[in-house]
Order: sequence, then structure tokens, then C-alpha cells
Amino acid sequence: MPDYLFNTALHLGINVAALMCNMKFPMKINIIPTKKLAVLSAAFCAVMLAFSTNASALTIGDSQELGFVDPGLPAGDANRTLFVNTMIGLALGGSTHVIVGPHDNFITRSNNDFGPLPTAVFALNGSTTTIDLGTGLYSYLYAKYDGPNFGAEVWYVGNLSGIITIPATGGGYGLSGWTLFGPGGVQVPGGGITVMLLGVALGALGIARRFLMS
Repeated sequence: MPDYLFNTALHLGINVAALMCNMKFPMKINIIPTKKLAVLSAAFCAVMLAFSTNASALTIGDSQELGFVDPGLPAGDANRTLFVNTMIGLALGGSTHVIVGPHDNFITRSNNDFGPLPTAVFALNGSTTTIDLGTGLYSYLYAKYDGPNFGAEVWYVGNLSGIITIPATGGGYGLSGWTLFGPGGVQVPGGGITVMLLGVALGALGIARRFLMS
């Protein structure tokens, strides 16, 4: 290689190296402080809570119990509706008899106070132990256990939503089937509770944003 070409290349290489050394390549790695990370995690949990599905496991005699029917016969839709509406009309802890044909049904009301209750309107029947209540669709759940051998448990479900489970047995007898009654109660997560949770979630996200940008 001629000397003048070599010297030119060398001079050019030196200039390029110097230029690269003087250049600034901004590279910023943002590491979220522990305190801000905790705030972000709390906001995420609030959002998940706001949109989570309400799931409950009902049991016989629990705080959702409206009352009990013994024996709950005949077990047709009209009679079940009659039994529940009779129960609604009782005072807390009260009881009465409803005679249908040869069957004397003893109806008792629990001491659980759910406030003013709407009239029961037949909605649908089922037989599984897992039930999807939807949101605000139903007020009462009537579960019959083994024909004449036990009776029927009635729960108030107007303040519940989503997937629930009920016992497979009652008094040692298997579940014969259940009936849901509408209309929905006044305390449903699809109304005020959901709006409240959504407000909490949005507020938490706003706080988290201000922390992260500060």
C-alpha cells in the first residue's frame, strides 16, 4: 500500500475513534424503588379485587339461611313458591304449618335479618351442587334433600353473585334438586358495591401513577 494511502487511513481511523469516544449515547435504566413497587402492587391488587367474582359456599343453618321446610312436599314448582313466600311472611324465628294434600309442612324462619324481602317468583330448577347466580338475578335458593326424609333448606341469595356451592347432603340425605327464585335482592354486587370497588381501583391506580412519575 502506498505510504500516502496508509497515512490517510490511519488518520481517518484515529479521527473516527476520537469521535466515538466524544459521543454520548444516552442509556437510562429505570429501577423502581421498593416503596414505589409496593404502591404499584397494592394498586394491582385493588384492580383484581374490583373485578373478581364473588364465590361462596353455603351451608345448612349458616348466616344466609332464610329458613327450613319440613318435609317440603309435594315438591312441585307452585308448592315450593308457596313455601318460600309463606316463610318470607313470618317474623324472625317464627313458624307455621302449610298443609298441601296429605302433607303437613312445618315452615320455620331463621333469625337472620335481611331487611325487606321481595316476593319470590319461580325462576329455574337444577340438581348440581355448583350454581351460577349471575349478578342480581335471584333472591332465594330452595334446596330439597331426599324426598320425605329430611326437608328443604332455603337461603337468601339476593346479596350474592357469581358461582356458589351448596351441600351435597343434608341430615345425611342426598340433594334431590334446587329451585332459584327472583327477583334479585336490593344488595347486589352489580350495583353499588361494584361501583364502589371500581372507584377504589381507579383511585389506587391514580395514586400509583403519581408515585411512579414522582
